[in-house]
Amino acid sequence: MMELRNIRPDEAESFWKLRLEALHKHPEAFGASYEEAVSKPLSEVEAMLEAADDRYVLGAFMEDGQLAGTVGFYREKGIKFGHKGMIWGVYVSPEYRGQGIARKLFEELLDRGKRLEGLQQINLWVVTTNRSAVELYAKLGFETYGIEKNALVHQGQGYDEALMCYDLRFAR
Repeated sequence: MMELRNIRPDEAESFWKLRLEALHKHPEAFGASYEEAVSKPLSEVEAMLEAADDRYVLGAFMEDGQLAGTVGFYREKGIKFGHKGMIWGVYVSPEYRGQGIARKLFEELLDRGKRLEGLQQINLWVVTTNRSAVELYAKLGFETYGIEKNALVHQGQGYDEALMCYDLRFAR
């Protein structure tokens, strides 16, 4: 049994623990770094979790209340950019992988995106070495529109990122 819902500001500590786990265990997969994030005040994390229809962090909560996975979403601002949304911070804790949690998080996020007036596409960036994530996103309907070489550099090693887009105009 699992519940998908927005992570609330009063759950900031649980969310931040999982986020720091992600940054620490997989530094090559995220633009944010553990070294910078670890000192972020909890008040900033709480503010980050203030949700709206076009900005939220979705969590997968297990039956025992444990936060197992997350995905963040925000809509771009401005007249020329408001048709685009962005996905960030995708992570499922290792002990919960292989249960379809990431897929369920994405399906919920995409369903919400389809209901946002004027939203036409949802973009994400994923490190190309993360084959399971790239494959999942492609199965869900994301298309790669480019590769950014050396998008991230960690400990002198460059990592390419696939730039992927889900076109909501054809998915309704």
